[in-house]
Amino acid sequence: MNIVINTTGIDRFFSLPPDKMFFVFMGNFGWMIVAVIMLYGILQLYLFWLRGKWAETHKHVLLAIDVPKGNEQSPKAVENMFTYLGGAHGSVDFFEKWFKGEFQKSFSYEIVSLEGYTQFLVWTPVEFRNLIESSIYSQYPDAEISEVDDYTQTVPQRYPDEEYDIWGLEFTLSAPWMYPIKCYKDFEYTLGPSEMQFKDPMAALMDLCGSLRQGEQLWMQLIVTPIGFDWLKDAEKEINKILGRKSKTKSNLFMQGIESIGKTREIFLPWEGDGTSSEKKEEKQKGMMDLSPLEKRKIEGVNEKAGKLAFDVKIRVVYVARKDVMNKAKVGNGVIGYMKQFAALDLNNLRPEVKKTLTKTVYFWKKSRLIRKKNNLFRAYVNRSSSIGVSAKILNIEELATLWHFPVEGSVKASLIQRTQGKKADAPSSLPLANELRTPTESFLESDIFKNNLNIEGDRSLDSPEADEPPANLPFV
Repeated sequence: MNIVINTTGIDRFFSLPPDKMFFVFMGNFGWMIVAVIMLYGILQLYLFWLRGKWAETHKHVLLAIDVPKGNEQSPKAVENMFTYLGGAHGSVDFFEKWFKGEFQKSFSYEIVSLEGYTQFLVWTPVEFRNLIESSIYSQYPDAEISEVDDYTQTVPQRYPDEEYDIWGLEFTLSAPWMYPIKCYKDFEYTLGPSEMQFKDPMAALMDLCGSLRQGEQLWMQLIVTPIGFDWLKDAEKEINKILGRKSKTKSNLFMQGIESIGKTREIFLPWEGDGTSSEKKEEKQKGMMDLSPLEKRKIEGVNEKAGKLAFDVKIRVVYVARKDVMNKAKVGNGVIGYMKQFAALDLNNLRPEVKKTLTKTVYFWKKSRLIRKKNNLFRAYVNRSSSIGVSAKILNIEELATLWHFPVEGSVKASLIQRTQGKKADAPSSLPLANELRTPTESFLESDIFKNNLNIEGDRSLDSPEADEPPANLPFV
C-alpha cells in the first residue's frame, strides 16, 4: 500500500512572491493570530477588573514615624527592618488568581517634605500593621509611630489646576537588575573620628527637603513588593554568561528535536562543516585568572546582591507646589543629584525614566500628552500603584536601606525633621509594684504608734467628743 502526499498546494504557495505569500497566509491563518491576541487582551482586562474588586475589600493605613532623637544607628538597622518585612510574602495559586483576583500586596516607604517639615511614613495594609510596627520597634525602641491622614488629599487631585502644578518622574535601573548600585557601606571612611566616618547620603535629600518654602511639597515613595526566590536563577545565568558557561536550562520538546536533527546531520554529512566547528562547540570556560578586573567585579557584585533578601521595588517622586513659588530647577536637579550618589558606573545606577513617566513632552501634541502624564503619575502615587509606570526592578535589602533610612545625626544636620521629644527609659528595678504601694494615711493608721495612743488619758475612743483633738504625745507626721 503506497501513500501519496499531494504537495502541489504547498509548492504553489512557496512559489509566490513574498508580498503575495504574506497576504495568502494572513487570509487563511491570520484570523487565528487575531483571535489569540483578542483572547489574551480579554483575559488581562478580566484579571484587572477582578483584582480591583478584591482590592476594594481591603483597607490601608498610613503610619508616621518620628525619627529617634540622637539617632546614631547606621542603615544596617533599617536593613534588618526590611528583612522582617519578608514575612508578608505569600504564594497565590491558580484558583486564587483567576477566580478571586488575589495578588501579592505591597508596601510604600515614603519620605515627605511639607513646606520644609520632613516626615518618614509607611503605607501598609491593615493586616500587616503589627508587622511594620514590630520591625521598627525591634531596631528603634525610642521611635514613635502614629496613624495619620493621607497628605496627598491636601492638594488638587486633577491637573491642570489654576493654583497648583506638579512635576515628577520614576527612577529605574540602567543595567540588568542583577548588578547592585552603590550602597551605604561605600560611604564609610576609615579616617577621622568615629562619629564622622559615615557620610550619610541622606544629607543631600534632607537639605533639599528643608529648603522648601510655604506652598511647596516634595514626595518620594518606594513601592516594596515581597517576592520569592526565582530571581536567583537569573543571577546564576548572568554569572555563567560572564564565565562563558552553558546555562543548565531544560529545553522544550521543540528545541530538543532541533538539536537531535543537527546532531544527526553532523554524523551523516560531516563534509558540510567549515572545519572549525569542533573547536567552536567546545567553548573554553573562563577561570578566575582569565577574567578582567571588570568581569571579576561584576561577578562579585552579582554574588553579593544575590546573597541577601530582595523585593520588587518602584521609585516614584512627585513635587507639588503653587505656581507662584514653584522651582522645578532646584527640586528636579536636587532629586536627580541625590539619586546619582548611588551610581556604581561599572555595575549599576539609578536613572530617571524620561519617556513614560517624566512630566515633560517634546514634538507632537505636547500639551495633551503632558496633562495625561501628570495625571497618570499623580494617580499612581496616590494609589501607591505597583503596576502603573515602568516595571518594578529587584533591589535587595541593602540597596533598600541605602535609599530609605533614618538620618544619622552625626552627619545630617537637618533641624526640620520630625523627631521624638526624648528618649525612653526603663523604670528602676527598685520601684515598688502597684499592689505594694500604701498611702501615708493607711500606713499611719496601721502603725503600732497610732494603736498604742488610742486609750491614752481616760481610755478615750475615736467616737467620743474628745477624740476630735489629737493626743498630746502623738508624733508629728
